[in-house]
Amino acid sequence: MPEGFHDVAWLARTRDQGDVSAWLERLPYARHIGVSASRDAAGDGLVFRLEPHEHNVGNILLPALHGGVVAAFMETAGTLDLMFSAREPRLPRIVDFSIDYLRTARVVPTYARCQLLREGRRLANVQVTAWQEAEDQPVATARLHLVLAAPEPSDA
Repeated sequence: MPEGFHDVAWLARTRDQGDVSAWLERLPYARHIGVSASRDAAGDGLVFRLEPHEHNVGNILLPALHGGVVAAFMETAGTLDLMFSAREPRLPRIVDFSIDYLRTARVVPTYARCQLLREGRRLANVQVTAWQEAEDQPVATARLHLVLAAPEPSDA
């Protein structure tokens, strides 16, 4: 079996190394819109970044990022952050995603920070906040409810 998200050894190894970029490399849409992640200098988690690519613009008159791009960015951030911070390597599947757009997301770098609200045996809840220049002025907030599944053991 090739290395991937369903390979428990690969998932555990990349998670232990904090190699979220290896996960992002396997998500073509995240690569296309320009998602990256780095360790949070202010804490234990991750800070995600969305690059201001021209193809992410939804309203060229403002200009502003497309709401779907902002939502996809936040959904990706919430899912990967959960995979990174969960008690053990798990594969989350989104059950519900709710987003509140708070202000226009201009075409500048956009950041997201996630908070794991609850991790149970089968379900997890994650809150995501996205901002641009000031974290205390979010452009959107989101909540994710996810089902947790254990990855399949590798054949190795």
